[in-house]
Amino acid sequence: MNGLSASEAARALAEDGPNALPGGQRRTWLVIVWETMREPMFLLLLAAGTLYLIFGELQEGLILFGFVLVTIGLTLFQEGKTERAIGALRDLTSPRALVIRDGQRVRIAGREVVRGDLVVLAEGDRVPADGVVIEGVGLMVDESLLTGEAVPVNKMAGTGEPAPVRPGGDDTPFVYSGTLVVAGQGIARVTATGPRSEIGRIGTALGTLATERSPLQKQTARLIGTIALLGLGLSLLLFVVYGVMRGDWLAALLAGIALAMAMLPEEYPVVLAVFPALGAWRLSKEKVLTRRINAIETLGATSVLCVDKTGTLTENRMTVARLWAGGDTLAVNADAPAELPETFHVLVEFSILASEIDPFDPMEQAFQRLGEHFLAHTEHLHRDWTLARQYCLTPQLRAKSHVWKAVDSDSYVVAAKGAPEAIVDLCHLDAGAQAGVAAAVEAMAADGLRVLAVARARFDGASFPAIEHDFDFDFVGLLGLADPLRAEIPDAMRQCHDAGIRVVMITGDYPATARAIARQAGLDALEVLSGDTLGEMSDGQLQARMKAVSVCARIAPEQKLRIVQALKADGEVTAMTGDGVNDAPALKAAHVGIAMGGRGTDVAREAAALVLLDDNFASIVRAVRLGRRIFDNMQKSMSYILAVHIPIAGMALLPVLLGWPAVLFPMHIAFLELIIDPSCSLAFENEEAEADVMRRPPRDANARLFGGATLWLALLQGVGVLAVVMGAYGWAAHRLDEPEARAFAFATLVVANLALIYANRSRAQSLLAALTAPNPILWIVTGVTLCLLALALYLPFLAGVFRFAPLPPGELAAAFGLGLASVAWFQFLKRIRPI
Repeated sequence: MNGLSASEAARALAEDGPNALPGGQRRTWLVIVWETMREPMFLLLLAAGTLYLIFGELQEGLILFGFVLVTIGLTLFQEGKTERAIGALRDLTSPRALVIRDGQRVRIAGREVVRGDLVVLAEGDRVPADGVVIEGVGLMVDESLLTGEAVPVNKMAGTGEPAPVRPGGDDTPFVYSGTLVVAGQGIARVTATGPRSEIGRIGTALGTLATERSPLQKQTARLIGTIALLGLGLSLLLFVVYGVMRGDWLAALLAGIALAMAMLPEEYPVVLAVFPALGAWRLSKEKVLTRRINAIETLGATSVLCVDKTGTLTENRMTVARLWAGGDTLAVNADAPAELPETFHVLVEFSILASEIDPFDPMEQAFQRLGEHFLAHTEHLHRDWTLARQYCLTPQLRAKSHVWKAVDSDSYVVAAKGAPEAIVDLCHLDAGAQAGVAAAVEAMAADGLRVLAVARARFDGASFPAIEHDFDFDFVGLLGLADPLRAEIPDAMRQCHDAGIRVVMITGDYPATARAIARQAGLDALEVLSGDTLGEMSDGQLQARMKAVSVCARIAPEQKLRIVQALKADGEVTAMTGDGVNDAPALKAAHVGIAMGGRGTDVAREAAALVLLDDNFASIVRAVRLGRRIFDNMQKSMSYILAVHIPIAGMALLPVLLGWPAVLFPMHIAFLELIIDPSCSLAFENEEAEADVMRRPPRDANARLFGGATLWLALLQGVGVLAVVMGAYGWAAHRLDEPEARAFAFATLVVANLALIYANRSRAQSLLAALTAPNPILWIVTGVTLCLLALALYLPFLAGVFRFAPLPPGELAAAFGLGLASVAWFQFLKRIRPI
């Protein structure tokens, strides 16, 4: 059972390739270039450049083709960054597998599993590759992915080289990639991986179903369609009016192309692709893995967080703190000398016998550490006994039992552990004994301890009973386990309170234990809803009760779904954490399902939208903060895009309609796009969160990202800038030569463009504060823009191409002043009331 060595595994991986089905590959740079060349903006640039070359305007044509190359370069940079982020997330989301290598159990990426590996399987796991079971206890597998039959099948350990059989049969030793372990545990030797597995041979895709577009994507698509149709109509109108009024149809065509480029909102799809992808990458840095990108949109609107106590609020670092047996209580000190009163020896002995041989559960690990510390050289540790039968935990009986064959006896020894009420039920205690146990449980729970009970029995029969109740159990005692609260939880709770987010703690512990932990965390623990009470309530009663409850105790996993449904029915945007197979329905039903990455099952992770890589509640709070930041920055970026396109489109259209010389030609629009593209995607995405991001209530989940007041404010910003730039050109057109007037208006427009970026950086900060707030990408964009503007104005070759004349210092200063003044009213509005 040592498994492969590291060198053998590496050699097998090199020979067979990764354990993955074809598909899901990253886009190459050639694919990105090809997709860019099919974009409308790119085609308009090519059309304009080609027209210049056809009619002998070599310099203008070459400049536009230069802009084409720059556009491709920017796209490769942006898309490359997005692809790297998505690739990193794809690596993180690769299913994990627990294998035995070099005699040690190690968790590796599923794609690294190789032929010959020993894979450890447990309830809730996805089988990572085809294999033969060589050891198993109560192993049941759902093979409906391959057979269409939803009934789980039993697996037995194989001997020798069993003949291959088709999936779906009972009592076979074969397990298949992609199938689900629904009960028991076992170890399988991998026989086929990737395309050589059963699922690979039949070509079944394991990808998720195609998801519906998010509300944001639908809303943006409608906005883009509306603007594109409007732009097409106005471009045709401009082409006809210009040609009829002036008789220069080439100039009319170029003016029409310029207006189409000015109005084409091609940045919106970029924002919708870049922000969520980079946002998901940023979330992964906060130990939160995004499995469904659309969850980022919902995260900032979350109003209720339903969280597990164990491992999420607490450290999941269990230690046995108290023992109770025969009416005696002992406070356990692991640092004390290795002496344990004889009264408690059997309790520790049977707690270990009722646990897994090599436990993963923190409580079972705590029992083993306790035994190794106090019973290391006694007759109470039985490493030479053989496990004959295992009875697993069920929703009907929250207890598990192990049947052992002792080496020096013909009888079987049965050890059971579980919830005190379940063990009391197994032991059939009288009323007096039950009262004594209940009092001891309540005393431990009041101190915040998690309490488990232990029982024992002997069995002399030839065949084991079907259920545990048929054993004649004797009650042994209670163990109280301490699981300290994470140090960062009280501060995280305060942040949630300030952000208007209600936290509901859900636990399987006793109400007294839950109340003690809740008080330490800073939750209101006056009212506790128990699972028994919940079970007796109607849906309407539960909905009313959940308005005030912050602590739910003795909750079964399947009851989480009712809690989620009650909160959703009350209009709450609900996030729910979970780790087990039975948590999957609640995770799927919640607006944001959050699975545990450390201790969670594959089924829970697949059902969830987010995965906590460190199982820490504080990471959820950081994710909410980051979700609000991402939403804010998307809103700022989209507002800027709309606002900046209004003056550009207006300056391409209005001067022609008024009979003035045209201001903007395709090369001018291309210049402006070099500012807009990196600003709307990378610069705004890189903005820090607003200071009050966690001091405002959750936004309305039904409110549009880009609508209502936000949309009108963007329109007003754009109209304000257009009015200033149009006024500047009107003044210059009557006092300066045409090239100088065009240069004056263009410089004003470029500075106003930069001013719009800085004005939209913050909802409350002044323009001066926005200028000094750190954002390296934005500073680079600003510096490059001003340098390019200076070259276009004062380098004779470029000035000729852009049809400019150099501006004297006074006029340049006036253009800068007017550009900044175009957003002054917006700053005044922010001082009166933050936007």
